[in-house]
Amino acid sequence: MRRIAAFLLVPAVACVALAGCGSSAPSGSTSGNANSAVKVSGAFNTNPKVSIPAQAPSTKLVYSTPIKGTGSPLKAGDVTLANVAVYKWSGTKSSLLDSTFTSGGPQLIPSNLGLTGLTTALKGGRIGSRVVAVLPPKYGYGTQGNATLNVKGTDTLVWVIDLLQQYAPGASVPGKQVSTGGGKLATVTAKSGQQPVITVPKTAAPTKLVVTTLVKGTGPKLVTGDTVVAQYVGTIWRTGKVFSASWPSAKQPTGQPFTFQLGGQVIAGWNDGLKGATVGSRVMLTIPPALGYGPAGGEKSAGITKTDTLVFVIDILGVQAPTS
Repeated sequence: MRRIAAFLLVPAVACVALAGCGSSAPSGSTSGNANSAVKVSGAFNTNPKVSIPAQAPSTKLVYSTPIKGTGSPLKAGDVTLANVAVYKWSGTKSSLLDSTFTSGGPQLIPSNLGLTGLTTALKGGRIGSRVVAVLPPKYGYGTQGNATLNVKGTDTLVWVIDLLQQYAPGASVPGKQVSTGGGKLATVTAKSGQQPVITVPKTAAPTKLVVTTLVKGTGPKLVTGDTVVAQYVGTIWRTGKVFSASWPSAKQPTGQPFTFQLGGQVIAGWNDGLKGATVGSRVMLTIPPALGYGPAGGEKSAGITKTDTLVFVIDILGVQAPTS
């Protein structure tokens, strides 16, 4: 369940900044057309009730903020954690395409939105707001549509977006370091705002999951079902090489935090090792094959065999409890 991310990352037209592209955009206060008749009700961060009229949509971009938040304004370059519902409106019929309110948990919206209608609708938005945007094809995927998402070139999209949290691409935990690991475990060194460096010892890997707190956060404890916002870097014990990371770097300038739902969507070592950890913590997980990719026979594309132990350093940036 990551179709919402696909909606945002497979744009038909380019528009680069969350806070930009507003000068030539049509007004969001358009009245007297079917698109203005779309109604959304319900409390913030709860599954919205969406009413779309049984008539053909117009060609007008219409957007509104039925719930106005008082948090920080959206900042160009940052990523925004949001709950999102997307409806397809075709002729006199409409249907739900996907919703994080009911499945999968909230996701991060990148700052480089490619859908011009969403860029316009979100301009000036604040955390804590609900934004509703009715996007005719011109302001969405254009006349070519998006076959992967089952969106035709004549389909209008209705977006409901609850803006929950905001993060800089290179965000890291700010607390004081209480451990660097070491001994029979990997050693971790790091500078603020940069990807931590993992140095694996020339010894045999532990055979059981080892959880090492490097920075102790003071936020809430993670529980199963939470959506977690994190930065991470992962290394293979056998080779000492990084195989995956979320942090921005010279090799990966578009890096940014990512989200996952604790108790699913990630390997068992993450689910077991992060449960009970506190927001604001940096945690090192030393994960044996049985709790990593061993049961799947490895991960060939990443250079991971079925017998590889993995070392992850994870910054727990934030958490969002399941939608009520």
